[in-house]
Amino acid sequence: MKGLSLTFTAMLCIWCLSTGLAQSSEEALKPITRTYALKNVTIVTKPGQTIQNGTVIVKDGLIHSAGQNVSIPADAKIIPADSMFVYAGFIDALSNAGIPRPEVRPATGGGPGGGGGGQGQRPTGINPGAPPNDLAGIQPEQSARELIKPTEKSIEDLRKLGFTNAHVAPIGRMLPGSSALISLGGSVADNMIVKDNFAMISQLVGAQGVYPQTVIAVMSKFRELYKQAEQAKAHEKMYADNPAGMARPDGDRSLQAFYPVLDKKRSVCFVAPDLKSVYRVLALQQELKFPLILGGLRQAWPLVDQLKAQNIPVILSLDLPKMEKKEPAKKDSTAAKDLELERLEKRRADEMKLYETQAATFAGKGINFGFSSLNAKTADIREAMRRMVKAGLKEDQALAALTTAPAAMFGVSQTMGTVEKGKIANLVVSKKSYFDEKSEVRYVFVDGTMYEYEATAPAARPGAPGAGRGVAPADLSKFLGKWNYAIDAGDQMFKGTITLTDDGGKIGGSWTGADGQSQSLSSPVLKGNDLTFNSTVNMGQEVALDFNITFDGTKFSGKVKAGDFGVFPIEGSKEPRD
Repeated sequence: MKGLSLTFTAMLCIWCLSTGLAQSSEEALKPITRTYALKNVTIVTKPGQTIQNGTVIVKDGLIHSAGQNVSIPADAKIIPADSMFVYAGFIDALSNAGIPRPEVRPATGGGPGGGGGGQGQRPTGINPGAPPNDLAGIQPEQSARELIKPTEKSIEDLRKLGFTNAHVAPIGRMLPGSSALISLGGSVADNMIVKDNFAMISQLVGAQGVYPQTVIAVMSKFRELYKQAEQAKAHEKMYADNPAGMARPDGDRSLQAFYPVLDKKRSVCFVAPDLKSVYRVLALQQELKFPLILGGLRQAWPLVDQLKAQNIPVILSLDLPKMEKKEPAKKDSTAAKDLELERLEKRRADEMKLYETQAATFAGKGINFGFSSLNAKTADIREAMRRMVKAGLKEDQALAALTTAPAAMFGVSQTMGTVEKGKIANLVVSKKSYFDEKSEVRYVFVDGTMYEYEATAPAARPGAPGAGRGVAPADLSKFLGKWNYAIDAGDQMFKGTITLTDDGGKIGGSWTGADGQSQSLSSPVLKGNDLTFNSTVNMGQEVALDFNITFDGTKFSGKVKAGDFGVFPIEGSKEPRD
């Protein structure tokens, strides 16, 4: 009886403790003060306007004051930010931050990564020509608000870069749902919402194994749904005015999600990364006349004049093609020049320049735009912005794309986008100008809550202990072993393993898809920490896969090109040895 009593007491204590923690977790994490002072800083109040040797006071989640000769409240915590730069918090204009990615279900058949068809595997008994909406990728009634998970790593990854807000979209295919503008801070999803149901998200991505599977089918289905929504809305109105003798309208939530679009109260944010997609979306919009935002643009420079003439809001992609490391030519080389290779390299360089100068081209035409992190690796985002600036985009223009332009696009200019008294205390504090190659983000404020980031230790000088961390191609030891990977295919994750072995002093090995079948790595090349290899997968037809990954200790990240299906992010980690 005594043992039972002790057990009950222990359980009661644990229950009380967990309940108390759950109820008071927010209070426990509250700082001693909500008042902060950033002294002797360069305040970039808005693009093109700065205040030297200024002070910013943050109080109760708002900017209390910003300028020179500012009185510091007695309860303010002084932040060591002397000579640093203060900007308004950045806004990611289109992102999946905070949205968990659905796990792939074991299946046969195809998706990138070999093996698992995941959510694309058609259940038994489904008519592929008329599948349920969820299998067809048609879920416009779904809301990002319902999906946000505050603990998602993607939120912290963006915040470290200076982003305090993001326009987030559900993950899916043709019509994944409605977006929301959120704060990138907090532990309660509902409290992170700045604007709910901002736009209907759409993209020309077909379903797997069922209709609509092709781009043309997706466009046709969008037209069909749009016209059906017009008819359903008209029917509902007539029934509301005089229901006598009329059949009661169906409550189709997918069609009802179109009603704000039909009323021009909500835009369709169409993700259109390539030029063909932009052309097709513009044709669809001209036909149906819905309000449009073009998002995730990577190749829209040929249409810059048309987009300006039509006054269509645009969101440019931060996902630039990866720069290839060019080996310096040896001065004493007597090898004959490969003219075909030189022409190929020139074409690649010219194409790369078009990607890098796209933002400058839009800015030069006077078009305001935001930046999107969709499909971009967070580790590459700052470098992508620097590349754009180096290619002709002015720093003020880049800053506008991160602050004032998206604030205007989302209708929140009165509360964010600039460093002014009375606005929400969303701030970025960097050691130097944010776009300086040596600059680091040290502090980020989200709704007045401060996040501090450690300064990076200076690189060791050549010859010093710890210098030269790059692994020479001949040193394979750190790479050998089994690595678990996950390929992000948009609405699902494909998982498997890559096993790296020593093949006579060179890298070799095999990889498996979700079906567990193993294939050898084709043409593997390891240069420093970068590994490339090729393979194929059967997706109803043989599709070539090109892997390009970069190792960082026991983790790696990179991209996989799956034939004409697209390029997909891949991340992985090493399995510990027994």
